[in-house]
Amino acid sequence: MLTDARKLMPPAFYTDVLLPLPLPGTFTYAVSPALAEGLQPGMRVLVPFGKKKVYIALVSKLHSQAPAGIEIKEVLSVIDPEPVVLESQFRLWTWISEYYLCAQGEVFKAALPLSLKLERKTRTKTSTPQSTKTPSVLNPAQQQALDEIKHAFEETDVALLHGVTSSGKTEIYIHLIQEAIEKHQQVLYLLPEIALTTQIINRLKSVFGQKVDVYHSKYSVSERIKTWNRMLAFGNDLDNDVHIVLGVRSAIFLPFKNPGLIIVDEEHENTYKQFDPAPRYHARDTAIVMASQHQAKVLLGTATPAIETYYNCISGKYRLVELNERYLQLQLPEITVENTRELRRRKQMQSHFSPALLQQIEEALGNHEQVILFQNRRGFSLFLECEQCGEVPRCKHCDVSLTYHKKDNRLYCHYCGYSMPVPPVCPVCKQGTLKMRGFGTEKIEEDLALFFPQARIERLDLDAVRSRKAYEMLIARFEAKASDILVGTQMVSKGLDFDNVRLVGIMNADTMLSYPDFRAHERSYQLMAQVSGRAGRKNSRGKVIIQGSDHNHPIIGYVVDNNYIAMYNDQVAERKKFGYPPFSRLVEVMLKHRQKEVVDSAAAQLAVKLKEVLGEKVMGPEYPLVSRIQNYHLKRLLVKIQHGKRLARVKQQLAECVHELNAIPDFRQVHITLDVDPY
Repeated sequence: MLTDARKLMPPAFYTDVLLPLPLPGTFTYAVSPALAEGLQPGMRVLVPFGKKKVYIALVSKLHSQAPAGIEIKEVLSVIDPEPVVLESQFRLWTWISEYYLCAQGEVFKAALPLSLKLERKTRTKTSTPQSTKTPSVLNPAQQQALDEIKHAFEETDVALLHGVTSSGKTEIYIHLIQEAIEKHQQVLYLLPEIALTTQIINRLKSVFGQKVDVYHSKYSVSERIKTWNRMLAFGNDLDNDVHIVLGVRSAIFLPFKNPGLIIVDEEHENTYKQFDPAPRYHARDTAIVMASQHQAKVLLGTATPAIETYYNCISGKYRLVELNERYLQLQLPEITVENTRELRRRKQMQSHFSPALLQQIEEALGNHEQVILFQNRRGFSLFLECEQCGEVPRCKHCDVSLTYHKKDNRLYCHYCGYSMPVPPVCPVCKQGTLKMRGFGTEKIEEDLALFFPQARIERLDLDAVRSRKAYEMLIARFEAKASDILVGTQMVSKGLDFDNVRLVGIMNADTMLSYPDFRAHERSYQLMAQVSGRAGRKNSRGKVIIQGSDHNHPIIGYVVDNNYIAMYNDQVAERKKFGYPPFSRLVEVMLKHRQKEVVDSAAAQLAVKLKEVLGEKVMGPEYPLVSRIQNYHLKRLLVKIQHGKRLARVKQQLAECVHELNAIPDFRQVHITLDVDPY
């Protein structure tokens, strides 16, 4: 009887917890007196949920009010002796969930490293203290830019450093970081790609030593946990405090206690956007909100600003600082364009190389200089086609053609990973042979070996380097001049700094320009301008050769002239005409289901409902460019939210319409995702 009586006694406390699940809101659990002592928001607990399932949950609130009318389960155990998540992080998570239309539990799941274990004491590094030095003296142009940034920060919280490639933006960052550290502030240095951390970390550590940590997904779980714990310990040990975190987008989730400066390098890059799974946040925009919550400053840096960012500068929301001189007064590269259509008509192309490109490669190699060749497709051939019936082998799970990889003589799907051996004859007509169409980085690598057998050639794409170590070794070899030619995809355009690259070749500009996306021209300009900037670092003016059949395209002309402003004005006029960002906000609604007729019907009904509620700014439904992935059929709608309308209200109405559709029995299994600012 005593045991039963104790069961009926009310517990001392209740706690609202976040579960790492895509479910709205928090869940309330009872806390026994034994577990209640010392329990705080930000600690993790073990709780029962559903049938025979136990989850790690995060305490968000403690209170004494029992929810009415529902059975309350008890917390099973407390995992952490101290909070592992700060109150400021909860505030940021709330904003992310509200703005990007996702559950806070999804943010929780994305934010914390797997199996995080809190250490009671501050753990110091055991490595030998580090080669530190004072920042380099800035040249007059850099010093003027630094002064303008500091002046801008007296009046506003966000500034854009628009500096041409090789202008020395990183040295300006280092001076700003030094000033933040002197104030005992923390700095978040964001990069768009893991690939870039290798070079930048060496530069930062040479100045700041052990005050720098790196945080991204290619580091082991134990390394990321160590960084998280060192961040939590900030202020306990001045000699071992982490002042600078260098990382990719996930670094915004770290427990910063006193951030004073956030640097978003190469701010234009779309890899700052998380596409799948939720939360589908943009790290640049989230960093600006995070800085605002901490009264910190944000410096965006790039040679090719995003249209929206530059628009915010022109409209006065951000402050613009220009840096138009290359470091050591180096000249911008000489850029020429080769008309591949005309060269093919004259039968002057050799494989996929123009005579001018082959000649320039030969000259560079003869002078012991290096070459970078950019092709925005990996693989050997983009697809195979039957010369008899025109059949193109396609993925059995996705609505895409398979890419040929010669290394293992297989066809691969770059969406789901499905592969198959190359059939000896066409699998449809059983007669024709399959011919290669298009080309990727693997094909370029093979051709170069035939044209320049003595050259040392490296390939930088997702097939060639799948690990952090492999990437770092490849970059180290090229930096040490142990290789002559680097062939790669977008990975070669991301701000890498080599002082012996004389020539850059852009193999096929047309594939980027013809992509069906309102950002295609902006991104084509950014990619070509960025990869062109790798040429001509120290000893001589670099050369860039752009190959394309549409050689008179305006975007190519803007790249040749290094005319960002003309590209910006052109794109802004077009977007204003059609109501695209920065003149609207976009929300993409993607529906998927294994049965095509179900997704078609669901999309049609959702479109009717959305147009009733939101009006004519609902576009679609339509099939996306790839309309089936992993056996799921896809259909999408696009909602344009014009400036002046209440963004939060429109998003709430949108979420309600989606919820109503999922409540219809026929559509309960239709998976619907909402992607705010989707591109």
